[in-house]
Amino acid sequence: MSQKPVNIVWFCTDQQRYDTIHALGNPYIHTPNIDKLAEEGVAFTRAYTQAPICTPSRSCFLTGRYPRTTKAFYNGNDNYSKDEKLVTKLLADSGYVCGLSGKLHLTSAQGRMEKRTDDGYSYIQWSEHPNDDWPGGENDYQNWLKEKGLRWEEIYGGKYTSMATWPPKPNPNFTGKTVGVPAEYHQTTWCVEKAIEFIEQNRGSGKPWLISLNPYDPHPPLDPPQEYKDRLKIEEMPLPLWKEGELDTKPPHQQNDYLQGGQDGQAEPYPTLTDEDRRERFRDYYAEIELIDDQFGRLMEYLEETGQREDTLVIFMSDHGEMNGDHGLYWKGAYFYEALVHIPLILSCPSLFRRGLKSDALVELVDLAPTLMELTGQEVPYYMQGKSLLPILTGQADPHHHKDSVYSEFYHCLLGSHDNIYATMYYDGRYKIVNYHGMEYGELYDHETDPDEFCNLWDKPEYAIKKAELIKKNFDSAVMKNMDRSMHMINEY
Repeated sequence: MSQKPVNIVWFCTDQQRYDTIHALGNPYIHTPNIDKLAEEGVAFTRAYTQAPICTPSRSCFLTGRYPRTTKAFYNGNDNYSKDEKLVTKLLADSGYVCGLSGKLHLTSAQGRMEKRTDDGYSYIQWSEHPNDDWPGGENDYQNWLKEKGLRWEEIYGGKYTSMATWPPKPNPNFTGKTVGVPAEYHQTTWCVEKAIEFIEQNRGSGKPWLISLNPYDPHPPLDPPQEYKDRLKIEEMPLPLWKEGELDTKPPHQQNDYLQGGQDGQAEPYPTLTDEDRRERFRDYYAEIELIDDQFGRLMEYLEETGQREDTLVIFMSDHGEMNGDHGLYWKGAYFYEALVHIPLILSCPSLFRRGLKSDALVELVDLAPTLMELTGQEVPYYMQGKSLLPILTGQADPHHHKDSVYSEFYHCLLGSHDNIYATMYYDGRYKIVNYHGMEYGELYDHETDPDEFCNLWDKPEYAIKKAELIKKNFDSAVMKNMDRSMHMINEY
């Protein structure tokens, strides 16, 4: 598109829900730097992930293809398909220098550094999660701590020092209240430091660059530094969305997880928590995001000071959300509530994009890869299934319409959790339907009358015709959006 190649900062948090930005409507949290980004660019207020789990979501937005098509539709896969082409690889082939700090998570990282595909990253500082769970020194964040003469086990105040096994390894120093490492030694801080290091290495080289920042926060465990907890008062925090009796009409796995703990019993059971406990979890979740905001601001300040901000595309987003007690559930899994599938998405490039626009168009994370291709003046590959956002970003299209519907899926995504569930979601901006394939139950919500998704209309006789209509639309959407053209039909026969 542009004569001058733009640099790209791609900042992707882990498990951050859509309603966590002050400028976009959250009165409880302080996010001045993300707020400023929204003022300087386009905030998509109805952006949706294509999977409520890490690997399939990341596979999707890095390829511009839906999770089932990429074959990476679950966490823990041994390999990544050699047939898939990451947008970072395509950009690297076109002359970009690409780097990454934090997690990548396209293949399993349990007990090993994940197996990398041909991802295009010539610089990589890898850290799947902060804990010291890789004895071979693969976790570059832990190496950074050791270079400073610090031991994770001594500075971390969380309940578990290791996540390599389940249940995790207990921390003998745990005092009863989870506290993370000091902010200056936090993994998010390290991610930004390494991103700045990469940009410095490439500034003035004559080549455009792309840096992917992928901190682990605000993913549980909720372990912000104490100074960030102290910024917020528990009693001023909200309670989760909850209506007594709502689960009576919800799917069995949600009823079970309410009693045993979210993600098939791995999180805390909602009924065992007091209202103060529930508010405290929001406090800690918001505290983690405020740390992210501070470090994101540090990166933006660096770009400003070095004169690079005007021609740098900055993407701020998350791979999926977090239930955080809404509907009696914690963490993630086979749920399609707004808290989990609706994510933040802001894009800003002052020299090219509109400023201060809040777009309520339905958009998907699968749309990011084709956006990057078009922005960098390249043809969008025929096998990409997303739709470029560039016309909205540049003011060439209606900012309030992009797609008629959005799609998300859960296909046995987590080993040992919701093993028997294969589900697809269709949402048209008003009605949301979830089909649990092979099951008799499902979910149907009308956001016009029930924006908080308390009332499941699936079995309501008066909605039978609407349900049948939406089931067909969901079926059509799932088939058409996963239409794989990667074999490239070029002739009649």
